Amino acid sequence: MLASVEGTYADIMTSVFSSPIAGKAWFATAAVVLALVQVLTAARIFGHLKGVVRIPAPRVNHIHRWSGRLAFLCTLPVAFHCIFILGFDSADRRTLAHSILGSFVYGVFAVKVFFVHDHDHPRWTLPLVGGALFAVIVTLWLTSAYWYFTEVRFGV
Repeated sequence: MLASVEGTYADIMTSVFSSPIAGKAWFATAAVVLALVQVLTAARIFGHLKGVVRIPAPRVNHIHRWSGRLAFLCTLPVAFHCIFILGFDSADRRTLAHSILGSFVYGVFAVKVFFVHDHDHPRWTLPLVGGALFAVIVTLWLTSAYWYFTEVRFGV
């Protein structure tokens, strides 16, 4: 059954990208770009970057929510590929670090969502958890998509 799921997944990914790995790299890159939007809009929401980001507060909140939702959606095909097709790998330090961090990403995401909805915590908690999620996502990108774009023949 896993072979048919893998084949269907590969068919879907190769209808748009040159390979499933290329699709994974591009989805991960989109997630990192959207995570950067998250950091910038969160800084604006917390009163920083007022002179740099000149977007009214209600619109910044809207952009922050939707960039987070889209970033989360971009991670789903990446996670599917990593979990069900590649699996946990410890062949070298890069893949080991990637596999370990990948095991934590949705846990850190769940903690961030918890603190978004729980208002009985110090004000510094949410930026700390959001920053941790950003750090995990960027590190995952550096150990996968960035590596792919710089070490593997582009588009293969």
